[in-house]
Amino acid sequence: MYGSLDISVSGMIAQRTRLEVIQSNIANMHVLEDAEGNFAPYLRRAAMFAPGDPAARTDAGRRLGVHVAEIQADERALVRRHDPSNPHADRDGYVMVPDINPVVENINAMEAARAYEANVAAAETTKAMMAQALRLLA
Repeated sequence: MYGSLDISVSGMIAQRTRLEVIQSNIANMHVLEDAEGNFAPYLRRAAMFAPGDPAARTDAGRRLGVHVAEIQADERALVRRHDPSNPHADRDGYVMVPDINPVVENINAMEAARAYEANVAAAETTKAMMAQALRLLA
């Protein structure tokens, strides 16, 4: 029974991380410079999931659930946009900008929120089943 709670919790943690990455994408969609002012357009990022939970204390626990294996930056996530007034524009007036679609990011955020809610519901169901089992045994 506790394994199913671990699975739900790992799913909640993974979806929370995914949502944080999506929020970062939306917040940085217009960023063209790094902290020092150098031209370094923000690259769209995505949370990559992998099976299992490497933080689990037991071998059986390490096989359950999901975890964020890495947060991957998409090196191809730049597009050319015509903006001759931009100081980073090339000689033809084009500048490389982040290819982040806010509509797609919001859809991904809704999907992550729904997956989080599904994991919460699964955890609540497991807790209710455990409570009922304890009542039956008492």
